[in-house]
Amino acid sequence: MNDKLAVIYWDSTALLSFLFKDSYSEQVLEKAHQKGVHLLTTLAIAEACTVISRVHREKLLSEMLADSLFEMLETGPWSKLNIVPDSSSLRELARKWPLKGSGLWHLAAAKTLQREFPELMILTLDGELARASKGENLRLVVL
Repeated sequence: MNDKLAVIYWDSTALLSFLFKDSYSEQVLEKAHQKGVHLLTTLAIAEACTVISRVHREKLLSEMLADSLFEMLETGPWSKLNIVPDSSSLRELARKWPLKGSGLWHLAAAKTLQREFPELMILTLDGELARASKGENLRLVVL
């Protein structure tokens, strides 16, 4: 039996599914309770804050619910990271994979973290990021 704790890197798609109910929320919530280290970058937090604020401005979310979601960001099951992928990694990965900017950033951040945590897995709902992650030998959290 493997006694190692899981090391799970959350991208913004997984984080948003944690915060807002969608077709993946139940599975993502289940993974949030998985024993291990859950890593969340400031980019994922910024992207979630942007969505919460936009939905609130569009009057689809009350002030109280928006505050509750912001609180969930602070108290969720994750450790927050202030990491910056190096520009050479970004360049190299951009040439290999047709990702949007945030997907490229998440891939490069996960690859950087993988050096320290070889058991790192990425939790994403983004199909392009999932394909690139597999191609870069990053394990995916299976939903």
